[in-house]
This record gives sequence, C-alpha cells and structure tokens, in this order.
Amino acid sequence: MPENKANNILDKATFEVLFKSNFVHLCNFALQFVGDMDTARDITQKIFIHLWENRAQMNPDKAIRSYLFTSVKNRCLNHIRDQKKYRSRILDVDIHEVDIAFEEDQLAVDELQTRIDLALSRLPEKCRQVFELSRFEQKKYQEIADKLDISKKTVEAHMSRALRSLREDLGDYLYLLLLLSANYFY
Repeated sequence: MPENKANNILDKATFEVLFKSNFVHLCNFALQFVGDMDTARDITQKIFIHLWENRAQMNPDKAIRSYLFTSVKNRCLNHIRDQKKYRSRILDVDIHEVDIAFEEDQLAVDELQTRIDLALSRLPEKCRQVFELSRFEQKKYQEIADKLDISKKTVEAHMSRALRSLREDLGDYLYLLLLLSANYFY
C-alpha cells in the first residue's frame, strides 16, 4: 500500500485499498466496544463513508490508519452513550407504566396480598418464622438458627418446606413474592 497519509486517499483506487486492508480490523476493534458485529460493521462503514465524503478536507500529514481507529473508537463510545440514554428512557416509561398499573388496579394488588397472607398463615409456625426471617429480614441461615435456637440444617428444612408449600399455594406469584421480599427492605 502507498504511504499511509490522507492525501493518498483522494483517488478511488487508493481508497479501495485502504478500505479492503482495514475494514475487517476496524470491525473487530469496534466489536470490542459495542459487542455486536452488525453494529460494529455499521459504525465502520459510516467512518469510511465520512472519510470518502470529506477526503478533500483531510490533513495530508495525519496518519490515516490512526485516524480511522480513533474515529471508530469515538463513534463506538457515542453509540454506547446513545444506547444508554435510549434504554434509560425505555426503563423510565416501563417503570412509570407499572406504577400506573398498580395504582389503577389496586384491587388486584389487594387480592395478591390476601393470597400471600393466607399462604403464609397456612405454614407451620416455625416454618413461617424461618421464611419471614430469611426473606423479609434478609437473615442468613446461621443467624436464623442462632435466633430460634435450632440447627442450620433445621432452618434449611423449614425453608425447603415453606417454599414448596408457597409454590403450591401461590403458583406463579411465588417468584413475585420472592422478588419483592428480596428488594423490599433495601
């Protein structure tokens, strides 16, 4: 390849050689940032299009390969930034819609709470205590064992029994209960 300077890309043949010799390397470089080959290819293609469209304004003393890698890196970082903003807006909307759904359908929430309370009340006393200490107070099994003056193995048996019973009573709601109880007191 001719000398690696921007003034050499003014003709189509030199640009083609530059493209063919660097495209795959630049795509792999971009892939390290964006994690998706289609996006990496798209970013790299846009860099080459921009280079071709602005070839007359290029500094002839600047090393073109360095320029290409720097441009790809900057475009990748811009892409990541833009994706985070986009995801953030999506999450804000989804969370807002969930809040509205709970406000509008308080009856369903109350019904779920009633089912949870009933399922918990059906558990034997020690079993319920172990479950509540574990899930609502985030106590470790050893802490529960010490507090209730029972062995750690007994705590494990009570938790197993509680989860099995709650799974039968609540079905698909069990996952929601565990998720809410794990995050409720943080």
